[in-house]
Amino acid sequence: MKPTTDGFWQRWVNRRLPRSDRQTFSQKNLFILPTGAGVMFGALLLIMLITGINYQNSLIYMLTFVLGGVFVGAMHQTHRNLAGLTLALSRAGESVAGDTMPFSLRLTAGKDDAIAVQVSSGDSLPVWVSVPAGQSRDVSVLVWAPRRGYVRPDRIRIETRYPFGLLKAWSWLRPVSAGLAFAKPITAPELRATAEDGESEAMASAQAGSDSADLRPWREGDSSQRVLWKRFARTGKLVVADWQGQAGNPQWLDFQSFIGASSEIRLSYLAFLVDDRQRLDVRYGLSLPGQLIEPGSGAAHALRCQRALAVWGLEKPRDPQPRRFGSRLKSTSADPESLDVASNGSPQ
Repeated sequence: MKPTTDGFWQRWVNRRLPRSDRQTFSQKNLFILPTGAGVMFGALLLIMLITGINYQNSLIYMLTFVLGGVFVGAMHQTHRNLAGLTLALSRAGESVAGDTMPFSLRLTAGKDDAIAVQVSSGDSLPVWVSVPAGQSRDVSVLVWAPRRGYVRPDRIRIETRYPFGLLKAWSWLRPVSAGLAFAKPITAPELRATAEDGESEAMASAQAGSDSADLRPWREGDSSQRVLWKRFARTGKLVVADWQGQAGNPQWLDFQSFIGASSEIRLSYLAFLVDDRQRLDVRYGLSLPGQLIEPGSGAAHALRCQRALAVWGLEKPRDPQPRRFGSRLKSTSADPESLDVASNGSPQ
């Protein structure tokens, strides 16, 4: 299959801009081209020059050369506006799949001011910022998270059109660090845990004899697992038990409980149940194939469970070690293909 122009362009840019969480811009990694207004301005200068030559008019010559000097000066200023500027990723964000997540960035200017700089990622709205010389500014860029797991933008674009909008200078930051998209919660059916634990057996015994529990009427939002169904069968009233013992009321959220559902649906069910248990402020544990999180409660425990659900079955994104731009491929012991070429005189 013949490589496309876009593919060649992307590979060329990737060689010049290897992945890093910090990038300092210079003439080696900055690009500059006229904008639409700049192209029209250049065409106008050409028309004026032809007119001056045709009529041998000194005033037209002077105006053409003055405006041409303005264009050249704007080109140097636009390039200098980004030269020496450092863009660094300070924190990768977290959010729910199907939403946007913030990536926190820090811009540090060099010896010159960076004026009217815009930072964006993909189709997100650009963030405008100006950075005085020698100072730093923090910005946050929204990145779309289409599915659960690791989210790493291919490129974060930085651009400026200062001072006249006739030219644009731009470059990219290709971060190494990845954000995390949690599984999107889906309302779960009744959960029947299969995980075995001595603490959960103790909880079941305490539920059988409710003398150690505070009983109260059922309220909307209470989990059905806390309802005393035997009492409901006798009295017709929904009563909820709140255990006050030292062990609390641990409940296991088990991946194997949702028979017949796909893995992604199960993870979404569990994400919903984690949010539900946190809202009710009850103890719970999480059982995933190959991973077990002991019962706990609170926001930190919920975040740990959501992170485990987000990355289950996934690996962190990795890239092959990039070659230096402009370097030639040399035969080394780490390059089997090159050794084969060197030993046989021609590639196989």
